[in-house]
Amino acid sequence: MFKKTSLQDWESVVRKQMKTENIYEILSKENLEGIVVKPYYDSVPKPLNNLPRVEESTHLVSLFHESAEENVFAFLLNNNVEDLQDKVLFVNNKDLAEHISLDENNRYISLIDVFSNDQDGDLNLQLAKELLAKNFERNLCVDVSLHQNSGATIIQQLAIALAKTKELTEVFESEILNKLIFKIAVGGNYFFEIAKVRSLKLVFNQLSKEFGLDEIPFIFAETSLRNKSKNDAENNLIRSTLELSAAMIGGADAVFSNDYKIENSNSVSEEISFKQQIVLAYESIINVFDDAGNGSYYVEDLTQQFSEKAWKLFLEMEDQGGYCELLKSGWIQQKIYEQAIKEQNWVEEGKVKIIGVNLYPKLDKTKSAEQLYSSDEIKAVRLAEMFE
Repeated sequence: MFKKTSLQDWESVVRKQMKTENIYEILSKENLEGIVVKPYYDSVPKPLNNLPRVEESTHLVSLFHESAEENVFAFLLNNNVEDLQDKVLFVNNKDLAEHISLDENNRYISLIDVFSNDQDGDLNLQLAKELLAKNFERNLCVDVSLHQNSGATIIQQLAIALAKTKELTEVFESEILNKLIFKIAVGGNYFFEIAKVRSLKLVFNQLSKEFGLDEIPFIFAETSLRNKSKNDAENNLIRSTLELSAAMIGGADAVFSNDYKIENSNSVSEEISFKQQIVLAYESIINVFDDAGNGSYYVEDLTQQFSEKAWKLFLEMEDQGGYCELLKSGWIQQKIYEQAIKEQNWVEEGKVKIIGVNLYPKLDKTKSAEQLYSSDEIKAVRLAEMFE
């Protein structure tokens, strides 16, 4: 057995190597989430149980191509495709959902968001009812991928997911909870994003218990666009591989790779993007574990901090009227705007490093943060746009 290293032992070694008593002042690192990150973990106050997922293993989702039909099990559908057998089909088009003919040999899951993201603050009840009338396994999508790509914090994303879910329960009651799928975008802060997926499981389960249930969320995770650059496709490929890894380790039920080429994408770049998932799944086998992050003191601590702060923000949003009312008032747009501007400024100052953009840059700054964002609109903005 290895001898356990105590916190005091670690501190003593670090003080000696750094030749200072103020090691925490030097090692502490500010983060955009405003949570506490320690340089060393030797325990976690409240160890979590294994956080299960809905699916037995993570679905590796591809855009539909006829050439991939034989070897791919899960497809993202924007257009109708007939004669598929034994597939999981994620329907990603409102018009397609209205007209698609279902085959009993396939599984169908809707990725269509029924909420507006503007100051109308609408929940499209007619669309929601039409989707619920379909014989889908999961009928309604709670989409917070746009919020991530717009610059929302992880805590804001989780709280918004809960707030949108609560709106749906007010209309369709708690029975709706096992008909939902959560669509998230996974960013580049690797361990934070692992914890985000796990935190979504915790807070959703906590919400379901408020209704006397014990539900697990179905999580569809896609790679972020926020940290991608038009001029660095190869770096985009590396970033999205790490994002997919974080989603799988966090326990997502399905993952999807957006094309690593921001411009001039083609069938080859789409295929390479999908095969990132194949490499991760079959070389590292991380798609088969329910909760591969469980047991990491660091990830456990992050998970609990995100969950507690997200739940607190969710309650604050509920006290002010809920998701739709806060959209109408512009409160949500303003909060995301403030955070997005802060993150963009960190990129400009070099506190957030993006290789090829502000670290070993190829281009100079061409736009200001104020030109990229609006406090009245939730819109996706890539951090690299400031330099393109």
